[in-house]
Amino acid sequence: MTPVHSPKASSTSSASRPGHKAPHVIAITSGKGGVGKTNLTANLAWQLRQLRRRVMILDADFGLANIDILYGLNPKHNVSHVLSGEKTLSDIILKGPAGVQVLPASSGVSAISDITEGQKVMLLQQMEELEASFDYLLIDTGAGIGGNVIYFSLAAQTILVVVTPEPTSMADAYALIKVLSKEYHQSEFTLMVNDVASEAEALDVFKHLTTVTDRFLNVSVNYLGFLPRDVRMREAVRAQRPFMEMFPKSAASAGIKKVAHQLIAMENDPMKSDLGLLWRNLLVAPAA
Repeated sequence: MTPVHSPKASSTSSASRPGHKAPHVIAITSGKGGVGKTNLTANLAWQLRQLRRRVMILDADFGLANIDILYGLNPKHNVSHVLSGEKTLSDIILKGPAGVQVLPASSGVSAISDITEGQKVMLLQQMEELEASFDYLLIDTGAGIGGNVIYFSLAAQTILVVVTPEPTSMADAYALIKVLSKEYHQSEFTLMVNDVASEAEALDVFKHLTTVTDRFLNVSVNYLGFLPRDVRMREAVRAQRPFMEMFPKSAASAGIKKVAHQLIAMENDPMKSDLGLLWRNLLVAPAA
Protein backbone atom coordinates (compact mmCIF):
# COMPACT_ATOMS: atom_id res chain seq x y z
CA MET A 1 0.00 0.00 0.00
CA THR A 2 1.34 3.43 -0.94
CA PRO A 3 1.83 5.67 2.11
CA VAL A 4 -0.93 8.23 2.53
CA HIS A 5 0.17 11.73 3.50
CA SER A 6 -2.09 14.22 5.22
CA PRO A 7 -1.45 17.97 4.96
CA LYS A 8 -2.65 18.32 8.53
CA ALA A 9 0.16 16.06 9.72
CA SER A 10 2.85 18.44 8.54
CA SER A 11 1.04 21.64 9.58
CA THR A 12 0.70 20.52 13.18
CA SER A 13 4.11 18.87 13.56
CA SER A 14 5.45 19.28 17.05
CA ALA A 15 8.92 19.60 15.55
CA SER A 16 7.75 22.91 14.06
CA ARG A 17 6.69 24.33 17.40
CA PRO A 18 9.41 26.53 18.88
CA GLY A 19 10.66 25.12 22.18
CA HIS A 20 8.40 22.07 22.03
CA LYS A 21 9.96 18.68 22.62
CA ALA A 22 7.98 15.72 21.37
CA PRO A 23 7.38 12.86 23.80
CA HIS A 24 9.48 9.71 23.55
CA VAL A 25 7.25 7.03 22.01
CA ILE A 26 8.19 3.47 22.99
CA ALA A 27 6.48 0.36 21.61
CA ILE A 28 6.85 -2.48 24.10
CA THR A 29 6.40 -5.72 22.20
CA SER A 30 7.50 -9.33 22.32
CA GLY A 31 6.63 -11.60 19.43
CA LYS A 32 5.20 -14.04 22.00
CA GLY A 33 2.59 -13.75 24.71
CA GLY A 34 3.23 -14.55 28.35
CA VAL A 35 6.70 -12.95 28.61
CA GLY A 36 5.70 -10.18 31.03
CA LYS A 37 5.40 -7.38 28.50
CA THR A 38 2.33 -5.73 30.03
CA ASN A 39 3.71 -6.07 33.56
CA LEU A 40 6.92 -4.38 32.42
CA THR A 41 4.92 -1.55 30.83
CA ALA A 42 2.85 -0.95 33.96
CA ASN A 43 5.83 -0.93 36.30
CA LEU A 44 8.13 1.07 34.05
CA ALA A 45 5.45 3.75 33.73
CA TRP A 46 5.08 3.82 37.51
CA GLN A 47 8.84 4.23 38.00
CA LEU A 48 9.12 7.00 35.42
CA ARG A 49 6.47 8.84 37.40
CA GLN A 50 8.64 8.50 40.52
CA LEU A 51 11.34 10.26 38.50
CA ARG A 52 8.95 13.15 37.82
CA ARG A 53 8.26 12.23 34.22
CA ARG A 54 4.77 12.53 32.82
CA VAL A 55 3.71 9.19 31.38
CA MET A 56 0.83 7.95 29.27
CA ILE A 57 0.18 4.30 28.40
CA LEU A 58 -1.67 3.39 25.23
CA ASP A 59 -3.07 -0.12 25.58
CA ALA A 60 -2.75 -1.22 21.96
CA ASP A 61 -3.74 -4.83 22.54
CA PHE A 62 -7.21 -4.33 21.10
CA GLY A 63 -8.24 -7.93 21.62
CA LEU A 64 -6.92 -8.67 25.12
CA ALA A 65 -6.54 -5.42 27.05
CA ASN A 66 -4.81 -5.88 30.42
CA ILE A 67 -3.27 -2.58 31.56
CA ASP A 68 -6.49 -1.48 33.24
CA ILE A 69 -6.68 -4.83 35.05
CA LEU A 70 -3.11 -4.63 36.35
CA TYR A 71 -3.82 -1.13 37.66
CA GLY A 72 -7.19 -2.04 39.16
CA LEU A 73 -9.05 0.39 36.88
CA ASN A 74 -12.58 0.06 35.54
CA PRO A 75 -12.85 1.97 32.26
CA LYS A 76 -16.34 2.92 31.16
CA HIS A 77 -15.13 4.08 27.76
CA ASN A 78 -12.25 3.23 25.46
CA VAL A 79 -10.78 3.99 22.06
CA SER A 80 -13.81 2.51 20.26
CA HIS A 81 -15.94 5.31 21.70
CA VAL A 82 -13.47 7.85 20.33
CA LEU A 83 -13.55 6.26 16.88
CA SER A 84 -17.34 6.35 16.89
CA GLY A 85 -17.34 10.02 17.81
CA GLU A 86 -19.07 9.48 21.15
CA LYS A 87 -16.04 10.58 23.20
CA THR A 88 -12.71 12.35 22.78
CA LEU A 89 -9.34 11.01 23.89
CA SER A 90 -9.42 13.46 26.79
CA ASP A 91 -12.74 11.93 27.88
CA ILE A 92 -11.43 8.37 28.12
CA ILE A 93 -8.10 8.98 29.89
CA LEU A 94 -7.86 7.16 33.20
CA LYS A 95 -5.54 8.09 36.03
CA GLY A 96 -3.63 5.09 37.31
CA PRO A 97 -1.22 4.60 40.22
CA ALA A 98 1.18 7.52 40.83
CA GLY A 99 -0.71 9.55 38.23
CA VAL A 100 0.13 7.41 35.19
CA GLN A 101 -2.34 8.28 32.42
CA VAL A 102 -3.96 5.36 30.61
CA LEU A 103 -5.75 5.22 27.26
CA PRO A 104 -7.70 1.96 27.58
CA ALA A 105 -7.83 -0.40 24.62
CA SER A 106 -10.78 -0.94 22.38
CA SER A 107 -12.01 -4.49 22.04
CA GLY A 108 -14.26 -3.41 19.18
CA VAL A 109 -11.43 -2.92 16.66
CA SER A 110 -9.77 -6.18 15.69
CA ALA A 111 -7.05 -4.67 13.52
CA ILE A 112 -5.56 -1.26 12.84
CA SER A 113 -6.60 -1.65 9.20
CA ASP A 114 -10.21 -1.30 10.38
CA ILE A 115 -9.53 2.35 11.23
CA THR A 116 -10.32 4.70 8.35
CA GLU A 117 -8.11 7.54 7.17
CA GLY A 118 -10.66 10.00 8.53
CA GLN A 119 -10.50 8.37 11.95
CA LYS A 120 -6.70 8.48 11.87
CA VAL A 121 -6.77 12.22 11.17
CA MET A 122 -9.22 12.73 14.01
CA LEU A 123 -7.04 10.72 16.40
CA LEU A 124 -3.98 12.67 15.23
CA GLN A 125 -5.61 15.98 16.00
CA GLN A 126 -6.77 14.88 19.43
CA MET A 127 -3.45 13.27 20.36
CA GLU A 128 -1.54 16.39 19.36
CA GLU A 129 -3.74 18.35 21.74
CA LEU A 130 -2.60 16.00 24.50
CA GLU A 131 1.09 15.60 23.67
CA ALA A 132 2.23 18.60 25.71
CA SER A 133 0.91 16.84 28.81
CA PHE A 134 3.29 13.84 28.80
CA ASP A 135 6.98 13.05 28.29
CA TYR A 136 6.66 9.33 27.52
CA LEU A 137 4.08 7.42 25.57
CA LEU A 138 4.41 3.69 26.28
CA ILE A 139 2.54 1.51 23.81
CA ASP A 140 1.69 -1.93 25.14
CA THR A 141 1.25 -3.90 21.92
CA GLY A 142 -0.39 -7.25 21.51
CA ALA A 143 1.66 -10.40 21.12
CA GLY A 144 2.73 -11.97 17.85
CA ILE A 145 3.54 -10.36 14.51
CA GLY A 146 0.06 -9.37 13.44
CA GLY A 147 -1.03 -6.10 11.88
CA ASN A 148 -1.53 -4.16 15.11
CA VAL A 149 1.87 -5.12 16.49
CA ILE A 150 3.70 -4.22 13.29
CA TYR A 151 1.80 -0.98 12.86
CA PHE A 152 2.45 0.39 16.34
CA SER A 153 6.06 -0.78 16.26
CA LEU A 154 6.62 1.15 13.04
CA ALA A 155 5.09 4.27 14.56
CA ALA A 156 7.31 4.31 17.67
CA GLN A 157 10.71 5.87 18.09
CA THR A 158 12.00 2.96 20.19
CA ILE A 159 11.01 -0.67 19.62
CA LEU A 160 11.54 -2.45 22.94
CA VAL A 161 11.42 -6.23 22.50
CA VAL A 162 10.80 -8.26 25.67
CA VAL A 163 12.18 -11.79 25.66
CA THR A 164 12.63 -14.65 28.15
CA PRO A 165 15.13 -17.55 28.11
CA GLU A 166 12.50 -19.91 26.67
CA PRO A 167 13.45 -21.05 23.16
CA THR A 168 9.97 -20.23 21.89
CA SER A 169 10.27 -16.67 23.19
CA MET A 170 13.65 -16.16 21.54
CA ALA A 171 12.42 -17.66 18.26
CA ASP A 172 9.35 -15.42 18.22
CA ALA A 173 11.38 -12.33 19.13
CA TYR A 174 13.69 -13.07 16.22
CA ALA A 175 10.70 -13.55 13.91
CA LEU A 176 9.34 -10.14 14.91
CA ILE A 177 12.69 -8.44 14.36
CA LYS A 178 13.07 -10.22 11.02
CA VAL A 179 9.67 -9.07 9.75
CA LEU A 180 10.23 -5.47 10.85
CA SER A 181 13.70 -5.51 9.30
CA LYS A 182 13.09 -7.34 6.02
CA GLU A 183 9.64 -6.02 5.18
CA TYR A 184 9.58 -2.61 6.86
CA HIS A 185 13.26 -1.60 6.87
CA GLN A 186 13.58 -1.13 10.63
CA SER A 187 17.23 -1.33 11.65
CA GLU A 188 17.37 -0.56 15.37
CA PHE A 189 15.88 -2.54 18.24
CA THR A 190 16.22 -2.56 22.02
CA LEU A 191 16.10 -5.78 24.02
CA MET A 192 14.87 -6.39 27.55
CA VAL A 193 15.34 -9.86 29.07
CA ASN A 194 12.73 -10.94 31.61
CA ASP A 195 12.33 -13.83 34.05
CA VAL A 196 15.98 -14.84 34.43
CA ALA A 197 17.92 -16.18 37.40
CA SER A 198 20.82 -13.76 36.97
CA GLU A 199 22.30 -11.12 34.70
CA ALA A 200 24.65 -13.76 33.34
CA GLU A 201 21.64 -15.70 32.06
CA ALA A 202 20.19 -12.49 30.59
CA LEU A 203 23.43 -11.76 28.75
CA ASP A 204 23.47 -15.32 27.42
CA VAL A 205 19.97 -14.74 25.97
CA PHE A 206 21.10 -11.46 24.45
CA LYS A 207 24.23 -13.09 22.98
CA HIS A 208 22.25 -15.99 21.56
CA LEU A 209 19.73 -13.71 19.87
CA THR A 210 22.25 -11.23 18.52
CA THR A 211 24.42 -14.01 17.14
CA VAL A 212 21.52 -14.91 14.88
CA THR A 213 20.54 -11.33 14.01
CA ASP A 214 24.16 -10.43 13.23
CA ARG A 215 24.41 -13.39 10.89
CA PHE A 216 21.16 -13.05 8.99
CA LEU A 217 19.88 -9.48 9.46
CA ASN A 218 21.32 -6.02 9.00
CA VAL A 219 20.09 -4.64 12.32
CA SER A 220 21.38 -3.24 15.59
CA VAL A 221 20.02 -4.80 18.79
CA ASN A 222 20.84 -2.89 21.95
CA TYR A 223 20.73 -4.43 25.41
CA LEU A 224 18.63 -2.33 27.81
CA GLY A 225 18.59 -4.53 30.90
CA PHE A 226 17.00 -7.52 32.61
CA LEU A 227 14.45 -8.43 35.26
CA PRO A 228 15.22 -11.31 37.63
CA ARG A 229 12.61 -13.95 38.26
CA ASP A 230 10.41 -13.13 41.26
CA VAL A 231 7.42 -15.25 42.29
CA ARG A 232 5.93 -12.23 44.02
CA MET A 233 5.05 -10.76 40.62
CA ARG A 234 1.94 -12.91 40.70
CA GLU A 235 1.04 -11.51 44.10
CA ALA A 236 1.15 -7.97 42.71
CA VAL A 237 -0.96 -8.99 39.71
CA ARG A 238 -3.58 -10.51 42.00
CA ALA A 239 -3.57 -7.34 44.12
CA GLN A 240 -3.87 -5.23 40.92
CA ARG A 241 -1.05 -3.00 42.06
CA PRO A 242 2.37 -2.21 40.54
CA PHE A 243 5.00 -4.68 41.70
CA MET A 244 7.37 -1.79 42.38
CA GLU A 245 4.90 -0.18 44.74
CA MET A 246 4.45 -3.39 46.73
CA PHE A 247 8.07 -4.59 46.70
CA PRO A 248 10.25 -1.51 46.10
CA LYS A 249 13.43 -3.09 47.48
CA SER A 250 13.30 -6.26 45.39
CA ALA A 251 15.88 -7.13 42.75
CA ALA A 252 13.20 -6.92 40.06
CA SER A 253 12.33 -3.38 41.16
CA ALA A 254 16.01 -2.49 41.00
CA GLY A 255 16.04 -3.73 37.41
CA ILE A 256 13.09 -1.51 36.48
CA LYS A 257 14.76 1.49 38.13
CA LYS A 258 17.92 0.93 36.11
CA VAL A 259 15.95 0.74 32.86
CA ALA A 260 14.03 3.92 33.70
CA HIS A 261 17.28 5.79 34.32
CA GLN A 262 18.69 4.54 31.03
CA LEU A 263 15.63 5.83 29.17
CA ILE A 264 15.98 9.20 30.85
CA ALA A 265 19.63 9.30 29.80
CA MET A 266 18.40 9.05 26.19
CA GLU A 267 16.26 12.18 26.47
CA ASN A 268 18.92 14.45 25.02
CA ASP A 269 19.46 12.19 22.00
CA PRO A 270 18.33 14.30 19.02
CA MET A 271 17.18 11.16 17.21
CA LYS A 272 14.62 10.67 19.96
CA SER A 273 13.18 14.18 19.90
CA ASP A 274 12.95 14.80 16.15
CA LEU A 275 10.99 11.79 14.96
CA GLY A 276 7.55 13.16 15.76
CA LEU A 277 4.62 11.65 17.61
CA LEU A 278 2.94 8.30 17.09
CA TRP A 279 -0.28 9.42 15.50
CA ARG A 280 1.42 11.56 12.87
CA ASN A 281 3.44 8.53 11.82
CA LEU A 282 0.30 6.38 11.69
CA LEU A 283 -0.90 8.48 8.78
CA VAL A 284 2.15 7.69 6.67
CA ALA A 285 3.15 4.22 7.87
CA PRO A 286 2.72 1.36 5.38
CA ALA A 287 -0.11 -1.05 5.94
CA ALA A 288 0.83 -4.22 7.75
